[in-house]
Amino acid sequence: MTKSQDEPAAPKVTDRQTFQAELDALRVREKAHTREGDAIAAARRRLPMVAVDGTTPLIGDRGPVPLLDAFEGRRMLIAYYFMWHAGHPAPEQCEGCTWYTSQVRELDYIHSRDATYATICQGPHEEAARYRDFMGWQMPWYSAPRSSLETLLVGRPIGMMFIVCYLRRGSEVFETYWTTRRGVEAMDNSYRLLDLTVYGRQEAWEDSPSGWLKRRQGKASYRTDGRPIAQWARLKAGHSDDLGTGKH
Repeated sequence: MTKSQDEPAAPKVTDRQTFQAELDALRVREKAHTREGDAIAAARRRLPMVAVDGTTPLIGDRGPVPLLDAFEGRRMLIAYYFMWHAGHPAPEQCEGCTWYTSQVRELDYIHSRDATYATICQGPHEEAARYRDFMGWQMPWYSAPRSSLETLLVGRPIGMMFIVCYLRRGSEVFETYWTTRRGVEAMDNSYRLLDLTVYGRQEAWEDSPSGWLKRRQGKASYRTDGRPIAQWARLKAGHSDDLGTGKH
């Protein structure tokens, strides 16, 4: 490894032929990883499903609606359950949920496969909708009362982030898959792109050589100067982070 006085450590410099040979060797592993991912997705498609009450109430911009309405007439629903700290100001809201939700933009491709993407926030709708507007998010947005969360999450801990997938058959709703923690990286492109770079995600848990760039572990991975990273651009653009809690 090579390192100058003012630069972090970096890989050794080699000739193009050697570089390509080592990349070709890695490519074999990458292709195997892709094929295994395809096989796991095939197994996921063959999971059994479980019935869910499609009349479970959510709260949208126009008031209470049943879970069925969140499908927007499509066959499938991908729902992200957004963590929420009720009564807290914007800087104290979930940095991980903010990170992942900020990367969900173009939904037409999902819609073209007869699927809807929606956020279901685990908190009061007025506060959460103000946060959505502050962040400039455009996806369908609902809030779920605690009684609805207990019905939809069925023993899973309220107050964690989840992706849950549903299938609608007429007026019947079924849950087909769910994931949490690193499983929600399915929404993320920033980490996937950073994984291709020499310093990766720069997180403490990563297996990197000595002297490689690292950030502090935990919430610091998603925060800068006390706020979720994506909030700073919104403030700079002049958007208000007032959530109506009296704290901002």
